Parts: sequence; C-alpha cells; structure tokens
Amino acid sequence: MVGQTDARKAAGIVTKMIEEGNIAGRAILLAGKPGTGKTAIAMGMAQALGEDTPFTTIAGSEVFSLEMSKTEALTQAFRRSIGVRIMEETEIIEGEVVEIQVDTPTGGVGDKVGRLTLRTTEMETVYDLGAKMIDSLTKEKVEAGDVITINKESGRIAKLGRSYTRSRDYDAMGAQTRFVQCPEGELQKRKEVVHVVSLHEIDVINSRSQGFLALFAGDTGEIKDEVRDQIDTKVAEWREEGKATIVPGVLFIDEVHMLDIECFSWLNRALESDMAPVLIIATNRGITRIRGTNYKSPHGIPIDLLDRLMIISTKPYSESEMRKILIIRCEEEDVEMTDDAKDLLTRIAVETSLRYAIHMIITASLVCSKRKGTEVDVPDIKRVYSLFADVKRSTQFLMEYQREFMFHEVDDEEEEDESMEQ
Repeated sequence: MVGQTDARKAAGIVTKMIEEGNIAGRAILLAGKPGTGKTAIAMGMAQALGEDTPFTTIAGSEVFSLEMSKTEALTQAFRRSIGVRIMEETEIIEGEVVEIQVDTPTGGVGDKVGRLTLRTTEMETVYDLGAKMIDSLTKEKVEAGDVITINKESGRIAKLGRSYTRSRDYDAMGAQTRFVQCPEGELQKRKEVVHVVSLHEIDVINSRSQGFLALFAGDTGEIKDEVRDQIDTKVAEWREEGKATIVPGVLFIDEVHMLDIECFSWLNRALESDMAPVLIIATNRGITRIRGTNYKSPHGIPIDLLDRLMIISTKPYSESEMRKILIIRCEEEDVEMTDDAKDLLTRIAVETSLRYAIHMIITASLVCSKRKGTEVDVPDIKRVYSLFADVKRSTQFLMEYQREFMFHEVDDEEEEDESMEQ
C-alpha cells in the first residue's frame, strides 16, 4: 500500500487487538473522501488476519431485499463473521504404501477384494480391503511408494506425498510431486482435527432437513430465532466442555450511509451482545441526512452509534503518492509507459481524480498498440483524455448545453415557480 501512514498504523493496532481477541464487540469507522483507500485498508486487514479469522464484506445497499428483512440480512452477516473452532480426536492410519493387491472376481460378477500393505520405520501391516476402499484408492491414484492417511471413522484417504526412498523410481516427475519422510512409530494414531465453521453455516444446516444443500445453493431464506437460540446454547455447552472455542471475526460494511435508522438501531443493540464480531464500517459522506429520517448527522450515522465508534480518517493522497500508485497499477496491467507520460498522468490525477487516471492506463495502452507502439507516450494520454471526459469536464459540458437535454425545462419551470412564490 502507498500513503495513509496514520490510518494504516491505526488499522495495524486494531488488527493486533483482533488477533489477541481483545476488541470483540467494538466498531471502527473508516471515514474519508472518495478514492482515499478506505476499502483498500479494510482488505489489507483481511489479508493480515489470515484465513482462520472470518472476514465478511457487504455493501450497505445489500441488506435491502424483497426476500428477507433488513435485520435478517444483518443478522446473517453478523453470524457469518463469528467462527466456531471445533476440536475432535479421530483415529487415523498413516504409513507408506508397500503393495496394493486387487482381486477381481472371475466373470466380473461380485465385489472386488484386495490387500493393502502399509509400513512405518518400525512396523509393517497388511489390511484387507473392501470394494469401497479399493474405489477410493483408485480415485486418489494411490500407488506403491505413496505416503497416505486413512481416517478410520469416515474412510477418507488423503495422499501426503511420495516417500524419499522412492525418489529414484522415475527419471522425471511433475512440479506437483512432493516428497515426505516415511512415518515413524505406530501405524494407528490418534490425531486432533480442528474444524472452523461460522455460526451462520450451523444455522443453515439446522434450519431445514436439507439445510447443507442451501449452503451451496445460497437460498437460505429467513432463519427462525428459536433455531439460533438452540445453536447458541449448544455452542455454549461445547465451550464449557472444551470442545469448541469462539473466533470473533470481522464484518466490513462499505457505504454504511446507505443503511437506514432501523438498521443503525439494530447495530447498536447487536454490538452489546456476547458473541459480536468486530464491526468495521466505511463512508465517504460528510454531514448528511440519516436515511429514513429528516435529521442530519456527521457521515449520515446517528450520534448514539457514532459515540461507540473508533474513527480512522483517511487523507487525500499527495502528488508523489499518486505517482507511486499509478506506477504500481501500470505494472499490474503490464503497461510500459515513458516517464513523460507518467508525469502527465500524475498531473491529470491531481487535477481530476485518481480513479479517472487509473482508468486511462489500459485505454492509453490500447491506443498505443493500435499505432504499433511498445511504450505509452504523451500523445496516447492526450488522445484518451480528449475521448473520455472526467467529472469536471462533463459537468461543464452540461452547463453549456443544458437547454438541449431532456427534462431540464421542467427544472427551470419549478425554479421559476419557487421564485414567484417567494
């Protein structure tokens, strides 16, 4: 990331507190003008927290739906952001495959039977195989020399890699081939397996008879409060027994000013609950009207919720920072550009907006390729600048030709009526 040093330091402190579990139930507001990297900071926090911490991203307008109520959409987003780490002990068989023998019945009638020989550095055992296990081994393409694990409860087979003792079996191997040591000790071991699922996933599975299918279809619908209460009670029991731990995640709501007064009221109450994630919200509004009311408030958020927020402000980028961002963007899009063209593009970004300048990179590259050039130069930038208008020039164009646009006459008549009434 480029620039926003203070905002990034503040976000770093918040990330550290989330990792240590000291900030659950708190709310952070990222406030700044458009194009100052608010969403980028939130995405950076998601990357820093890693995959184990649930991170849910929604836009403020996503909660408005005909299929479910606003509070139900927010409840589902909240419960997606709370993980449950469930620990369970399973018995596994881990060893190096010495030999696989499969006996097919004569005439092709009947089930296949076979034998699997596994070994560790200390012992070797032969297992009898049924038809399902033979099919699983065939599906995983297990052969002699592979190190595998077999879950005794589910029968699931996982291939860990090839044994080092068989590294000279082939002259050439693919890049995906992985060599591992032959396992030590007993073949049968007890292993602790950790599963991380969100509360919302547990809700969906328990909400109907075929609930697990709804996870893939996305058709979850409204979930009853009774189901959620039962799940919360069960999770609390697991916590007391030491079977599970709660992982408070992060819910990021972009364009939060799009929420109305009922949603803000629900957020106020939800932040006080025991199992609340860290709430990060972002807005680019100043003092504006709260949606659903006639009252104005900073950022379009009610004062009682603002009082709970830790506010991180983002500042406009300087010219040098804009140049760095544009250079990084050129590298991402594989666009070669001369220094003069970069200077001109930076000046355009300062005078118009950074997003407009970023959009010009790929279009200028297409103009350059059309003239058989290898590097984007100043004429290419000028050509694109003349073809695509920015907001300021578009507004100026409207002011000049406003009489020729539709429905403008109505606005003029309304203004005249208002002036006559005064």
